[in-house]
Amino acid sequence: MGNKKEYLCDDIAGKECGLKKVINIIGGKWKIMILCAIDREENIRYGELKRLIPGITNTMLANSLKELEEDGMVLRKQYMEMPVRVEYSLTKKAESIIPILLELKKWGEENL
Repeated sequence: MGNKKEYLCDDIAGKECGLKKVINIIGGKWKIMILCAIDREENIRYGELKRLIPGITNTMLANSLKELEEDGMVLRKQYMEMPVRVEYSLTKKAESIIPILLELKKWGEENL
């Protein structure tokens, strides 16, 4: 018998679909750009993120950072100084998706 083809999702759009889980975490207009900016700078403050991502609103940036933090993709470190300083960095989980995003970037450059 031949090898069975591996499908992107056996249960298309089902809750166990790994691809759907990924899209739920990093999908949307801004989250990949946020991950790219944090990856580039390693540790970054909110204002720097806002400057690096043209067109993102304060609400969208704050909500996206909160969701990425809840999903274990971004670390938020608050320093107890006045004024309060907060820095964001990628978790090991987020760092592990960077090579995949680089492959998507390369595909986009070659095909779009």
